[in-house]
Amino acid sequence: MVKTNNFNFPETADIETSSDDYASRFAGEIGAWLLKVQEEATLQMLAAYPNAKILDVGGGHGQLTGALIQNGYQVTVLGSAESCKARIQHFVDANRCNFKVGNILDLPYPDNTFDIVISYRLLPHVSQWKPFLTELVRVADKAVIVDYPTVRSVNAIAPYLFKLKKGLEGNTRPFTCFQESELLNYFHALGVAPIDRYPQFFLPMVLHRTLKSPRVSLALEKLSRVSGLTHWFGSPVILKLNKKLAVN
Repeated sequence: MVKTNNFNFPETADIETSSDDYASRFAGEIGAWLLKVQEEATLQMLAAYPNAKILDVGGGHGQLTGALIQNGYQVTVLGSAESCKARIQHFVDANRCNFKVGNILDLPYPDNTFDIVISYRLLPHVSQWKPFLTELVRVADKAVIVDYPTVRSVNAIAPYLFKLKKGLEGNTRPFTCFQESELLNYFHALGVAPIDRYPQFFLPMVLHRTLKSPRVSLALEKLSRVSGLTHWFGSPVILKLNKKLAVN
């Protein structure tokens, strides 16, 4: 069972995404393939910032921690409770990354503390997403990277298929799909500009988990990407924003 949060923070969705139960959604070969797509896209976006100081907000799931450390980044993970540290405890114990408990709507750092701030698997589950994004931008000095599902994808019908999806996955939960224009407009108001965008999959992840075949999934996604379907309708999207005044 996931431990409760002792700090009474207003947004604590990362307690669930840092749990072993959530990690089971990425178990096996197909789960490893799904995470590899995310990892490769992220490392490519980070290539311009060698040895950067990175804050991973809600990153207790550990999906990127090892890859970031291995590629020379200085990593701090922030979670909403001590329980969020469990899956990255071995990195913390080995002094290979730092962990801190904090409020994701009021990050315990001064402005521009970290070169890069990232947050994956969290934005779709945060109800107060504008204050959340404001904080990510505030503590970043160079760039912010987030992921989110978009309504311009198969995810748009997710609410209508929730019972089916839950039957297939068992531990799924509702999430918000975003109008990208709304997110981009808000980021523009915060003074950051999008400089890279990577839609990960055309087909829904639940289908890939059901297929349980990385080879088949890879072939289907390659075809979708070459045809342009992924560019227009892929999800979740990884978005990189430059920490500078957005230009009209």
